[in-house]
Amino acid sequence: MKIDEVKQGAVVVLRPTGPLVGDACLEMKNALKSAATRTMGRYVVDAAAISFLDSPGLETLLDAAEALLQGGRSLKLCAANDTVRDAIELTGLADSFEHFDDVNAAVRSFL
Repeated sequence: MKIDEVKQGAVVVLRPTGPLVGDACLEMKNALKSAATRTMGRYVVDAAAISFLDSPGLETLLDAAEALLQGGRSLKLCAANDTVRDAIELTGLADSFEHFDDVNAAVRSFL
């Protein structure tokens, strides 16, 4: 999995590309931890290029959301495709994340 990182003001946008399965989960977990540490939880996951995810992929996002919640923040996802959104909704995890249509809306939510 390729994970690009773009800084928009004080917010880091993580853009993973590919399926969030297998070894990609560990890579994503490390990227999420690193972003949370460097930005005090001010980051967004642009899920537009996550083609699909499995249970460990969902668990990776949920672990990051729970870590942020302990600090009074929430995990912000944006631009998730129908497959990713359906997986999140079908597992009952939709309330665990803040969802936005695009990156700009997610970044503005920090203001």
